[in-house]
Amino acid sequence: MVTRNPQRPVTGIFWMLVTGLCFIMVTALVKTMGPRLPPGEAAFLRYAMGLVFLLPSIGTLRAAHLTRRQWTLFSVRGLCHAGGVILWFYAMVRIPIAEVTAMGYLAPIYVTIGAAVFLGERLAARRIVAVLLGIVGAAIVLRPGFREVSDGHMAMLMAAFVFAGSYLVAKVMADEVKPSVVVAMLSIFVTIGLAPFAAADWVAPNARELTFLAAVALFATAGHYTMTLAFAAAPMTVTQPVTFLQLIWATLLGLIWFDEAVDIWVVLGGIVILGSVTFITWREAMLKRQVTPDAVATKG
Repeated sequence: MVTRNPQRPVTGIFWMLVTGLCFIMVTALVKTMGPRLPPGEAAFLRYAMGLVFLLPSIGTLRAAHLTRRQWTLFSVRGLCHAGGVILWFYAMVRIPIAEVTAMGYLAPIYVTIGAAVFLGERLAARRIVAVLLGIVGAAIVLRPGFREVSDGHMAMLMAAFVFAGSYLVAKVMADEVKPSVVVAMLSIFVTIGLAPFAAADWVAPNARELTFLAAVALFATAGHYTMTLAFAAAPMTVTQPVTFLQLIWATLLGLIWFDEAVDIWVVLGGIVILGSVTFITWREAMLKRQVTPDAVATKG
């Protein structure tokens, strides 16, 4: 029988904020590194190096005693994530950082809806409105129909879809095994899934690229771990909208580090998105004060 954790919405929101900061650092490093390495190889090296950070988890993995079902779900997640990572690496070095971040919001939207449809999480009217506001904000940023859609945009659109599948599996696993096991299994299966793509188009990396990819591995591994902590602490309908804040950070990063002009539509869309996240955070904090400990014994 699966043991479920008590709801801790504020804790979940905190860990998702930390996750966003880690992933923004990943974005900055990949963008700075440039497109010389093929995306499949760059992604493979990132995950292969990330395995080093998982050495402390070997004992936990041995003690996990995973079922056949769990092995299957982890392998499915790894394959989905491998495809998403390749597409993301391709998009990251070809379109502005704010646009990559904005289109990445499609994944949390798919995840929030998927969690309600497939995992049975309650999607209250207020959360639906907040998610819709987030979608409106992303639409303001992207302005579909008024700009050219490049290969980088298409890659990111596809990446969002497959990442959503990966995150849904992560949510299920976060209720069944320890966060360190979820992160370790992702890294192992993604590395295996990326190996054929890397071998098919291998380019010898230089010292600078290896250093950048090692840093990417560090921040990405930390981000996946804190994301799993967020999933274990609160429903996805609470934690996922928080990722919209990454757009603000990405816009500032693009301006300060990459000299990318601030688009007024990006700013306006970011304000709309930030408003929806602020409302969800406030509402969840108020609800937590109003319920008794017995009422939150299980996750819904």
